[in-house]
Amino acid sequence: MHPLRSLLVLLGFILLGMSLGGLLAGLFLAGWATTGGHDVGEITDVLSNPADYPGSWPLLMLIQAVSHLCSFLLPSLLYLRWIEHRGWADFNARPLSAVQAVGLVALLTITFMPFNGLIIEWNQNLDFPDALRGLEEWMKQKEDQISELTTFLTNFSSPLELVIALVVIAIIPGIGEEVLFRGLLQRKLAQWTGNVHVAIWVAAIIFSAIHVQFYGFVPRVLLGALFGYLYVWSGNLWVAILAHAVNNGFTVFMVWLYHRKMISIDIENTNSVPWTGAVISLILTIGFLVFFRKSNQSSSQPYV
Repeated sequence: MHPLRSLLVLLGFILLGMSLGGLLAGLFLAGWATTGGHDVGEITDVLSNPADYPGSWPLLMLIQAVSHLCSFLLPSLLYLRWIEHRGWADFNARPLSAVQAVGLVALLTITFMPFNGLIIEWNQNLDFPDALRGLEEWMKQKEDQISELTTFLTNFSSPLELVIALVVIAIIPGIGEEVLFRGLLQRKLAQWTGNVHVAIWVAAIIFSAIHVQFYGFVPRVLLGALFGYLYVWSGNLWVAILAHAVNNGFTVFMVWLYHRKMISIDIENTNSVPWTGAVISLILTIGFLVFFRKSNQSSSQPYV
């Protein structure tokens, strides 16, 4: 099947998965409203104003997990099996045991955060021309809604809630999004264009756009490209999954420590990133990337 046709079929699977996820989310919300004595109007309000509904954290975590699985991982695996008649092993040109410096991936991902934090700050402060003022206000409103939900979901205190948050925010997205965007989309784009660099950056742009967080668009593109190059150089999708899960999981863990007043660093406050720290972060990241690439060059196998 031509790569473009494959992508269109994959899109169909994703849309069906999103519909299923939306249906299940609606059923969960309806069940919550029925058992909790809430009226119909509160079903949608809990998503936009979660802080007004104490005790809704488990419900929203469940919705987040199911929606993500239905939108990313399930459609990707069904497409892979039913359309391409392939399995998980086809994502990996090399076994994980043959990948060099795997342990460096976690350190590299964390090291990249201060520099990316500076990019986040720059992206958040972008101003649109007056002609696009209406678009800017809509984007900020959308951003504020997502930010409020994210803040609510990361506001937890017990170890059990930490484990649930790590599964829902780090592990599930790490697997689902990497299977879709790197394992399928990026490789299809590489086959279609014949240029792996174009494939990496286009997949990273789509990866960022799908999150609908406009004031974090550029830093998420950089993250997507980072995961893409780690996948290409390692030849194993688990490496990209590890990087993605570490990026999300480290943030969740640091937020938990901050809320428990065990540390004074608010990792979500990008205004605290100094220029010197960002420059050192960039230099170390580049150094680690070069080392990882060279470590895996000699034994690399065809990517696509």
